Amino acid sequence: MSNHGTHRAIPAVLTGLGTCLPERTVTNDDLAQRLDTSHEWIHSRTGIARRRIADPGTSTAELAAAAGSAALESAGRTSCDLVLVATTTPDRACPATAPQVASAMGLTGVAAFDLSAVCSGFVYGLSVAAAMIGAGTHESVLVIGAERYSAIVDPEDRGTAVIFGDGAGAVLLERGREPRGEGDRQGLVLHTELGSDGTGVDLITVPPGERYLRMEGREVYTRAVPTMVESARSVAEAVGWRPEDIDAFVGHQANLRILESVAKRLGLPPERVIANIEDVGNTAAASIPLALAWAADRGRLTPGDRVVLTAFGGGLTWGSAALLWPDVRPVHR
Repeated sequence: MSNHGTHRAIPAVLTGLGTCLPERTVTNDDLAQRLDTSHEWIHSRTGIARRRIADPGTSTAELAAAAGSAALESAGRTSCDLVLVATTTPDRACPATAPQVASAMGLTGVAAFDLSAVCSGFVYGLSVAAAMIGAGTHESVLVIGAERYSAIVDPEDRGTAVIFGDGAGAVLLERGREPRGEGDRQGLVLHTELGSDGTGVDLITVPPGERYLRMEGREVYTRAVPTMVESARSVAEAVGWRPEDIDAFVGHQANLRILESVAKRLGLPPERVIANIEDVGNTAAASIPLALAWAADRGRLTPGDRVVLTAFGGGLTWGSAALLWPDVRPVHR
């Protein structure tokens, strides 16, 4: 397991938050018209009522660029020196999507690369960005989670078509200063931890030579819950937080049952669990920044709140981050 801790020479601070969701909403009732399912069946098993689906002509890069631009606007910035795009659905197998995203944002010339960790992609990206700022190689990093799962989900597969949605979310991390008071600590990424287990590679996969995603839902659930609990507990303990110290738990929005089970095992009351899966479905690498923006808009996150992010996804991969919530206003595109 890799990690980096609280004693970096250069702190990384979250200063901006942006989102982009496609306009088209597909409800459970819409899906029930062509699949052997119902709103009740989907909602009771996943917590999902609706999801956003991009039009066929919309690319992952377009969603990512919109969310990235929104995050820069949120931070009051017009540029950064690295664009990192976490995605499972790049527009091309080669080259990466990130350089196109950077140029679309008017950032031609900055470093840009993709990161592939499926549903853990945003937490992986956050960890990499914080480490690069901590090492002094970059001063500002845009971390974008962007997905167009409608491109890789079989529309006739009830097991996946009802779960996934499209969208993008982004945060800007910037070089901070050594905190002198509590106000200086807002936005600090305090600690991250990452892990993987390649023996589960076939549980969430687009098999070689095939077009559509396959997922072993029951086995994923069985592995996700204890792994997320252990990861969240470990990152909290690393910064000296007990479960009762956590103000908000933001897990990857895969399934409401998973979120509720993880929170229960951590001893967290329901009001501290951030869940917007009902409105957007599972948006993989985009899910955590979308959930953060949703919560901030509703006053569920306030400056100084102790926040734990936790994700689990294909690979298998997982990761968690502990941060102090900043005074930030999300921008939506």
